[in-house]
Amino acid sequence: MANVNDLVLVHVDNKPGFYARIEEIAPDVKVGWWQVKLLVLTFPMQVFTWILDDLQIEGADFTMGGTPLRLEDIVSPVETERLEKEKADKERAVKVRQEGGAPKVISLLDRRKK
Repeated sequence: MANVNDLVLVHVDNKPGFYARIEEIAPDVKVGWWQVKLLVLTFPMQVFTWILDDLQIEGADFTMGGTPLRLEDIVSPVETERLEKEKADKERAVKVRQEGGAPKVISLLDRRKK
């Protein structure tokens, strides 16, 4: 589910329409629905408040005035790169453990004079 400060791509009529940042998600008077405040990243910037349910916030298709819309969570390329590096580091550590070669830690404090 999208959260406050997430970036989303809003698809309009099944095509990418515009980017927006979720500013606020507040409960609506209707149970199971939310007032989602979007900062639309256009020039000039605009603020929309849409009333959506959980599935629509998660990316399900919906319509407004007969126009098909959909929210898609956007992940920054920087964040994607960081997550891929973390995954590769974990896989490397698992492989080292499986091969029986654990990284060696040498204490600099435990040097005994002979």
